Amino acid sequence: MYCAGKNYIAKLLQNRGIPVLDIDVLGHSVIKDKKPEIIACFGEQVLNLDGSVNRHKLGSAVFGREEELSALEGIVHPEINSLSEQWLASQSGKICVINAAVLHKFSVFNQIDRIILVNAPFFVRLLRAKRRDKLSFAVLIRRFSSQKHFTAQYLAGNADIYKVENSCCRTHANLERQIDVILSN
Repeated sequence: MYCAGKNYIAKLLQNRGIPVLDIDVLGHSVIKDKKPEIIACFGEQVLNLDGSVNRHKLGSAVFGREEELSALEGIVHPEINSLSEQWLASQSGKICVINAAVLHKFSVFNQIDRIILVNAPFFVRLLRAKRRDKLSFAVLIRRFSSQKHFTAQYLAGNADIYKVENSCCRTHANLERQIDVILSN
């Protein structure tokens, strides 16, 4: 879920020595590599003044537009899939983490044994998103709404599902205890 704390939980796991692949970071790299294809599809209006792809403009060009989103995914997902498959194979079967908001859209989804769904109350996530992304409340509500079916996608897979509650009332120690319980299973 958007602004629920998945990156923080990934950092906790990484601090325990578990390798973590961040699909967002990987995607940023792929967007740079696929710049010519992105410009051909979306035009130069998605570029910064220095000629690099402006991810916020690109996001605005595809958000809520199924055809445009599919076009962008068609450009970047094959490379993300290939790189994440290579990374997963390089882990030689040891415990590792793939940090991804839309994990169900990638080929590694069917290889996952466990999924940690990080949840936080709506208003906590809304305030975190407003503070971090500085977007209007209307835009944030649309983003939240676009993710409302993700949990169902994850439940349809063959992985065990673990939920971590990350609210404003939860301490870092509480989150660490939740992670320790998951890792002990």
